[in-house]
Amino acid sequence: MCRRKFLRVFPKGFKDSKYIAWERGYKWDAHLRWEELLNKKVLTQLITAGEFEEVARRATQVESRTNLLFSFEKMALRDGVRSPEGARSFALGLQAWIHGKRRTEERFGRFTEMLDALPRRQTRVLTWPSQTVFGFIALPQEHIFLKPQVTKAAALAYRFPFAYRSRPNWNTYSNVLEFAELVREDLADLGPRDMIDIRSFLWVLGSSEYA
Repeated sequence: MCRRKFLRVFPKGFKDSKYIAWERGYKWDAHLRWEELLNKKVLTQLITAGEFEEVARRATQVESRTNLLFSFEKMALRDGVRSPEGARSFALGLQAWIHGKRRTEERFGRFTEMLDALPRRQTRVLTWPSQTVFGFIALPQEHIFLKPQVTKAAALAYRFPFAYRSRPNWNTYSNVLEFAELVREDLADLGPRDMIDIRSFLWVLGSSEYA
């Protein structure tokens, strides 16, 4: 049923020109832009030079060209990194999350704590989309982007037991990665390239845009 719904919208699957235009293209463009502005070498150089505000500026600039975050999340993130202290916390947290050597679970938890501690003006910075968007853009082979309501609807359609909790936590995120790997295996004949394709498949299942 889930496969049929996806292929009704995009008959040629992940190679469908409409799929590239509607779902994959802008996300892949964001990844390429990230690779240009904030790849591992550049990020290390900026942090070594103390250019924390530049790191924050580049990261939010790349994200701003996507529709992954809601407008209130974009605003909360920009407010959170506006001060030198917020930019420094964000830059160091971002580097540790994406390129750190500690266990993924520990890096995820520390990134959660960093986002939760950023200066807040109106709305909180810490949400599931804000927690997962930068890993997804930087390393789409490894990390997936989580929109709670859409993911819950997709999991229900797929009959997958989604262990969701509203505050970002490792158990829920690792459960989503497990879901993604199951979908990747089930769709192997369609040739999903990375988590961009997996997340787009889940979006078609769960979003009202494709009801």
